[in-house]
Amino acid sequence: MADRLKVVLVGCGGMSGTWLRVATQMDAVEVVGLVDIRPEAARQRAEEYSLEKAIIETDLKTMLDKTAPDIVFDCTVPEAHVPVTLEALKHGCHVLGEKPMADSMENAKKVVAAAMEAGKHYAVIQNRRYDQRIRRLRNFLTSGAIGRLTTVNCDFYIGAHFGGFRDHMAHVLLLDMAIHTFDAARFITSADPVSVYCKEWNPSGSWYDQDASAIAIFEMTDGIVYTYRGSWCAEGLNTSWESDWRIIGEKGSVKWDGGDRFEVQVVSATGGFFSDVEDVEIPAFEEPGKAGGHAGLIREFVHCVQTGEVPETICTDNIKSLAMVLGAIESAQSNQCVSIEY
Repeated sequence: MADRLKVVLVGCGGMSGTWLRVATQMDAVEVVGLVDIRPEAARQRAEEYSLEKAIIETDLKTMLDKTAPDIVFDCTVPEAHVPVTLEALKHGCHVLGEKPMADSMENAKKVVAAAMEAGKHYAVIQNRRYDQRIRRLRNFLTSGAIGRLTTVNCDFYIGAHFGGFRDHMAHVLLLDMAIHTFDAARFITSADPVSVYCKEWNPSGSWYDQDASAIAIFEMTDGIVYTYRGSWCAEGLNTSWESDWRIIGEKGSVKWDGGDRFEVQVVSATGGFFSDVEDVEIPAFEEPGKAGGHAGLIREFVHCVQTGEVPETICTDNIKSLAMVLGAIESAQSNQCVSIEY
């Protein structure tokens, strides 16, 4: 197909398989190149996904000069995201990358500015947004069924024995996982962060070298207070990976276990010491174009490149979720409440 969009994928580690499974099944794109500092990793991916014509390179600039792709998929390690994105934008490519978009707000603002100057899309994978359960929850909340939102609480407790680099990471919970939960909080509330106070610590018995537990209190727009409690070294009674949520509105409350279980009570009458409440069901809701995790995001991004529409996780929006993570880390380090700017 002459009108297929040319794609180069950078970073051929474990996560790249998820991307290539999707891309190689799409009629709209052609994977023309694979880049990795380990050429054997790129060659292995090419073989696995029958990419016999794909060029293999260890240097992104060389690849971009050779292939002039329309899109770059960034599956590199976090510290490489900024240089990869800047190089791709400089060559006139749209970019879809893994989170986080940057290691600092300064660098995040730099890549956002570069994308805007280039007039290209730069979006970030937030795969948990493209789960129909969280979209069902958001649809219910935005309907006003429990009134104006006031408070959102979530718990994330998983005893994760990863081994490897995570055991030695600084801010391992906040940096490596909490961005998913913080982004989910922004998504379901349609609110953005204003300030945060965060406490990090490493509990007795932890198998991590550095702080693997955290509590954060965020002030959000619209007067919402969002609290996060989490640990990656809590043994027993694990929550789901999507966290355990309670959302409180002026007229009722919702509990969501991060999976298929929702509980909702709304006020049916007032005047007594306790208001009368009734159990209600969250209506079924599906958004076919906003489903499938990574696959849904990749397909949407390609569609947006074709049409000029804006991806949901465009960098100008995703920087707000990153700001929550970096703000929480700054607060934990300074032991002070900090304002969040983006």
